Amino acid sequence: QRSTTQPMLSFVSSTSNAFAAPARVIRPTAAPAAASIRLANEMEPEEGWNVDNLTDMMDTASNSVAPTTFNGATFAAALPGATAPLGYFDPLNFCSAERDEETIRFLREVEIKHARVAMLAALGFPVAEQFHPLFASDDAPSYVAFQQTPLQTFWPVVVGVIAVAEVFSVFTFENPGTKLWGIRKDHVPGDLGFDPLGLKPTDAAGLAEMQTKELNNGRLAMIAIAGMVGQELATGSKLF
Repeated sequence: QRSTTQPMLSFVSSTSNAFAAPARVIRPTAAPAAASIRLANEMEPEEGWNVDNLTDMMDTASNSVAPTTFNGATFAAALPGATAPLGYFDPLNFCSAERDEETIRFLREVEIKHARVAMLAALGFPVAEQFHPLFASDDAPSYVAFQQTPLQTFWPVVVGVIAVAEVFSVFTFENPGTKLWGIRKDHVPGDLGFDPLGLKPTDAAGLAEMQTKELNNGRLAMIAIAGMVGQELATGSKLF
């Protein structure tokens, strides 16, 4: 039988340093660290770091950031109540760009209070002319009915009841020593904490929508009650 010899690769080396480590080892350079150390040393004051120069450095950094300028018109336009087709409507420029936030919140609080009173008045004014079981007013028009009832001598109690409701609004104002006619920024205009029927939405979008509806109805009611009173003053007779 013929035998054949296959060539094989030999991994055996005859020299003793076949697997010796290379003579030159490449190590990473420390240049970036050294550069950062030199930069830090250049920033260090001559007297060294201390509380005073650290505070000055932080003040300088704070002053270098430009403060955001408050724009009253932009803030007012973002509040509930802007409705198409008029959108943000302020022809008399009550909420100008120079107006501060506290004053704009005060104006909105005033608008909401007048709107709510006007809605009650617009309902009660014509109804009381047809239905007034508590006081006999000789069926007089509403604009003079008050003078023909015992309520005209009942003013102290009426004022007292109004004062009880209004005293809570005092705590929504800024300190008069720092700001006159300004509402605190953390107060939601018109929020009296009174919602016995649980009508207030829990989500921000729903709340903004309801606030807009209340304002729009209140604005219409202010115009309506002004027209009712004006008509009775002009004609001297009841609406219906």
